[in-house]
Amino acid sequence: MTHVTEHSLVQGGRSAALATACVRGGVAAGLGLGALAVLVTAGWISSPYPDSGPGGALHLAAGLWLLAHGVDLVRTDTLSGLPAPLGVVPMLLAVLPVWLVHRAARDTLDAPHGDGDRRRPSASGAVGAVAGGYLLVAAVVVVYSQSGPLPADPLGAGLWLPAVVVGAAGAGVWTACGRPLPEQRQAAVALRAAGLGLVTLLGGGAVVAAVSLAWHAGEAQAAYAGLAGEWSGRVAVLLLVLALLPNMAVWGAAYGLGPGFALGTGALATPLGLVGDPAAPPFPLLAALPDDGRGGWIHWAAAAVPLAAVVLQGGRVGRSATTWTARDTALTALGTAWACGAVVAVASAAAGGPLGTARLSAFGPVWWQTGAATVLWGACVGVPVALGVRAWGRRALRPKPLPVDAAAVQGVASRAAAATSTAPGPVPAPGLVPPSAPSAPSAPSAPDGPEAGKGRSETPPTSPAGKAAGAKAAGLGPGPGFDDDLPYDTYDPYGDSAFEPYDYLPAAWEPAAPPPPARPAD
Repeated sequence: MTHVTEHSLVQGGRSAALATACVRGGVAAGLGLGALAVLVTAGWISSPYPDSGPGGALHLAAGLWLLAHGVDLVRTDTLSGLPAPLGVVPMLLAVLPVWLVHRAARDTLDAPHGDGDRRRPSASGAVGAVAGGYLLVAAVVVVYSQSGPLPADPLGAGLWLPAVVVGAAGAGVWTACGRPLPEQRQAAVALRAAGLGLVTLLGGGAVVAAVSLAWHAGEAQAAYAGLAGEWSGRVAVLLLVLALLPNMAVWGAAYGLGPGFALGTGALATPLGLVGDPAAPPFPLLAALPDDGRGGWIHWAAAAVPLAAVVLQGGRVGRSATTWTARDTALTALGTAWACGAVVAVASAAAGGPLGTARLSAFGPVWWQTGAATVLWGACVGVPVALGVRAWGRRALRPKPLPVDAAAVQGVASRAAAATSTAPGPVPAPGLVPPSAPSAPSAPSAPDGPEAGKGRSETPPTSPAGKAAGAKAAGLGPGPGFDDDLPYDTYDPYGDSAFEPYDYLPAAWEPAAPPPPARPAD
């Protein structure tokens, strides 16, 4: 007889959750591959000169799907008959599969709807399950692509596919957990500053590339018209141009950083000029390449992009470091530069790659050069900016003097002088009971006994106004020694009807009142 325990139920719930996560990963892979297959099949149907049947279109879709993950493809139908590698990843094409993996991992850790007994897997379990299901489908696609015109490189597939899928799944789990940052404040500030610097750098690179493309609009239009004559081919070229726009932004950022990008072996484009003989194929985006010869001031102006990025990056660190030491500020700014350089190196590796053999084996930014240049910019400019902003934030601000109204000061002084001159005697110090005024001759004492109450009832009570008049006649100011039954308005040492209970405190722009005279000893 089998006994069902709580431990077995928990294990069963976790196993079901992991199986569901694995299925989510496989579905994400199928959705991305299916969307790309529909797009390629539509292009094949609309083409007036199809080169192959539906099998060729599906093989092409499988190859493009693997290329979107960073896997190098091998072209077998070349003019020379030798296989040629194809490693430039259309970065916009990679957005769909990465987002699908991200969403699958995020939904795995979300609270289940209508199934409260099922336990959610751990963060590492969710990443492993989603990535495992996705990679199972990817392995089948790699095997299927080997029989097509664009087979995948097995070594690149084993390296880049797991890295991209695990990274996207980890980002999804991080999002599901609320995007937590490290508890150490310096690390969190460094990550935020690195994100700001990356956005500025890549956005500036896109602006540089767009300006250059607009400057060479005629050449770009001629290259676009020469690639395809019918409308289906032009649509395909346009889609390829759109998919390569993020690559164009990375190339522009690499150009502004200084290392530039390679245009084949022995050809390099930098702000200082174009060196060597470029082996650029006719393509609309490549029409934006700089002209031959030495660079001028318009090419050197591209350096403003990394300069603005590291200034904003260092300023973000400096504004958060007003209470830190200079050493912690410098180390945080340097860590920000390293984080930004690592991301730029990865983006450069994805944006470039081989387009063939021989001279086309190196095309695009060199990843280690752009990463090192990013770190160098952050260390040489970002660290001093962070220290300067920190010092500016820690400066002692001098209080500005308030404007003084001469007429108001003169009026207060005259009222104080008038009150002092008309006082019949010395003003007692606050908190002391003033001496009583001379009283009238006392009346005969009331008899004791039953007649006492009658005698007291015949005496009329004194009104508060009378008490106030007596206090004013004696020239006494407010203090704890006066009758608590009187309103505050009756204690008016200056004879001013606008007197308020807090008027005895001088304002910031008024001279302080002289101290009261000491009480004479008894």
